[in-house]
Amino acid sequence: MTDILELLSYPFVIRAVIAGSLISICASVLGVILVLKHYSLIGHGLSEIGFASLSIASALNVPAMMISTPAVIAASFVIMFVSQKFKTAGDIAIAIASSAALALGIVISSLTGGTSNTGAYLFGSVLAVSDGDLIFASVLSLIVISVFVIFYNRFFLITYNEDYARSLGINTTLYQLIISVLTALVVVCGMKITGTLLISGVIILPAVTARNLASRFKTLVIISGVVSFAAFIAGLIISFVFNIPAGAGVILSNTAILITTKIFRAIIK
Repeated sequence: MTDILELLSYPFVIRAVIAGSLISICASVLGVILVLKHYSLIGHGLSEIGFASLSIASALNVPAMMISTPAVIAASFVIMFVSQKFKTAGDIAIAIASSAALALGIVISSLTGGTSNTGAYLFGSVLAVSDGDLIFASVLSLIVISVFVIFYNRFFLITYNEDYARSLGINTTLYQLIISVLTALVVVCGMKITGTLLISGVIILPAVTARNLASRFKTLVIISGVVSFAAFIAGLIISFVFNIPAGAGVILSNTAILITTKIFRAIIK
């Protein structure tokens, strides 16, 4: 405990805790919609496309955000379109495309000698979080929460009954694009902390855990947010204590909570 308190005296740790907590909560809110809409592969696909874009940025020696942000947002539009248009075949297409993107990123990194530069993005590093990342995370969390609260009823209808929402005159495509863009921004912002290979777990696992404990939409969102925050803090502590990448610690914490809720649900049935 003394060592943990000492770590909190370092500015980079404070930045990581605040930025990671904000991103985790945003990811969990969006994750509920993605899980209920069966769009779970979107997070996975975007994360691996994010790594490919980071490899390209490293090869061109330009700021990572300059390439990854537009690339991941553009990919989110394509993935959402494919998911809606082709359903099961779309899932297969996304899996193939994301694997190809990851392979492309690895090839580019190997050929350009950028493996060391992109390595931190693969598994996450609290040392990589800058003041700019903290500002980005703060603004993004404000946008995500505000959009979710303002359009809560529409997101609810689109999630549970898209046909009924469309019959009411709601532009379902527009709101799904909003969700995909926000998810893309969360992926881009979270890559430094949890890593491109693990950010999809931060989006999906808390929502899956929440489904073991509740069924109402609002309750799902709240529980998912609480679980995501708790798992991030626990994961960060684990990463410091055992000297492992932060992303791995966060995902292990999320997985442990998920298994615990599964067991709890099985016992009370």
